[in-house]
Amino acid sequence: MSDTPYTPPKVWTWDKASGGQFANINRPIAGPTHDKDLPVGKHKLQLYSLATPNGQKAAIMLEELLEAGVSAADYDAWLIKIGDGDQFSSGFVAVNPNSKIPALMDHSVSPPQRVFESGAILLYLAEKFGKFLPADPAARTAALSWLFWQMGAGPLLGGGFGHFYAYAPEKYEYPINRYAMEVKRQLDVLDRHLADNDYMAGDDYSIADIAIWPWYGGLVLGRAYDAAEFLDVASYKNVVRWARQIDERPAVKRGRMVNKANGPLEEQLHERHDASDFATKTQDKLQGGG
Repeated sequence: MSDTPYTPPKVWTWDKASGGQFANINRPIAGPTHDKDLPVGKHKLQLYSLATPNGQKAAIMLEELLEAGVSAADYDAWLIKIGDGDQFSSGFVAVNPNSKIPALMDHSVSPPQRVFESGAILLYLAEKFGKFLPADPAARTAALSWLFWQMGAGPLLGGGFGHFYAYAPEKYEYPINRYAMEVKRQLDVLDRHLADNDYMAGDDYSIADIAIWPWYGGLVLGRAYDAAEFLDVASYKNVVRWARQIDERPAVKRGRMVNKANGPLEEQLHERHDASDFATKTQDKLQGGG
């Protein structure tokens, strides 16, 4: 670690990798790096994703719709290996010009509709199928407010705290303290709200919960950045209660597995094309010959 203060140049140029985990996928330009079409399966909805917290949102939403009996929400899920640069293929960039997962193509309409940004995917599916977004104007507004809260707050948890605490090549006190303070403030916001509400928009589970849970639920359940003790997540008792409650939902259990490419093999379903895949196509089954 250098003791020399950094002086920014007059004009920044990209002349070296940023270092740390995921450095190879960061670059200061957009657009494709190579030509490759995306696969298309048998269903009208095609999900291209990876089971990061943002990716989990889309898969959980689709599984919740199926759990609720919406057969038209059946889907194919294709693994996008961001470490390999799959998100920079010409096919993926055509679906999401921002080259981030998740991305969705809806082939039930003509021309097919692309949807990108996880919050937009949740809202699109909620409105398309009339589920998980309250009809009451006040409750709907609350759900959308919390949905957009997550979209704004999440990068401070992931790109801020998570990066400097877990992924940066060196530990620096200033950014870790800065983002730890902000994440704890966010957890306090959630804890105070959930003291008086069963779910984020009141009594009913909604896309607000589906958006917030993979990030903040995962954090308090000890699944993110190995930071549960550091952030004293157990002290946010209402968030923990809410996180455990959602963690028990069958659709959430399935959604967390979709496009998952790390962790226990029995939790990894690299591709999802049928409901039976959860029982027959996880990596423990495939690698074990089962």
